[in-house]
Amino acid sequence: MKQDGSDVSDWWTTEIIDMAPGQIRIRGHDIQDLIGELSFPKMIWLMTRGEIPTDEQAVLLESALVAAVDHGPQAPSIAAARMAVTCGLGLNGAMASAVNMLDDVHGGAGEQAVEFYGLVDARVQNGQELDSAVRQTIDVWQTERTKFIPGFGHRFHKPVDPRAPRLLELVDSSAKAGVIGGQYADYGRLIEKSLLARSGKPVPMNIDGATAVIYAELGFSGPLARGLFCLSRSVGFVAHSWEQMNQGGRNKGPTPPSYRWAYRGPNPISVDK
Repeated sequence: MKQDGSDVSDWWTTEIIDMAPGQIRIRGHDIQDLIGELSFPKMIWLMTRGEIPTDEQAVLLESALVAAVDHGPQAPSIAAARMAVTCGLGLNGAMASAVNMLDDVHGGAGEQAVEFYGLVDARVQNGQELDSAVRQTIDVWQTERTKFIPGFGHRFHKPVDPRAPRLLELVDSSAKAGVIGGQYADYGRLIEKSLLARSGKPVPMNIDGATAVIYAELGFSGPLARGLFCLSRSVGFVAHSWEQMNQGGRNKGPTPPSYRWAYRGPNPISVDK
């Protein structure tokens, strides 16, 4: 058994932070040198990627974070945050309740879209023509996973999710300036066209598909894309939680008390004694 204490100090290892009394270093940078110099998007990049991005990369990342901050109380996670407050939870509890709802169905499409784009890219890198790569990736996904292609279509925004075109404009500008390659935007647009041809109606790229383009262009992995979405949407959670605290209200459920759920069970049953 080690006697020098290294068995304790090596229990956790990290390349992220080095801390001692009077000293905090993030990825090798003294924290006092970062404060006032690094924007929050750049800090996110440094923390998750280990390097400081360029100004242009940080601006593109920031655009994706800004676009996804909120989608109103009709979004299950936002509703959960507000309901949690009316049940007496503080901001941290309300935010935690909301973040825990961001999983594969509600909140996971961005990660899945990055994965989908990666599958298309793998085919292209292997020499497959882009149209064919998109068609085959859709076929395989719908056969093996689900008929829904992540990042496309929206139950509320029809025919266009207003966030997606603006994000793609920024991607195009960044590609033109040489900040990114731009190929993932090409994949996204071609997927949209292919889905339109298959269904005969628009299946527009949504916020998840557009932010996934940005995350993929910037080199973020799929799981990190989901984490960044959670980080972005947490701004909405804290804002709605705080607003609900100031509005007041106790034990508010998803609908007003005068409304009742649909009961589909048996009629009253007599119990013989």
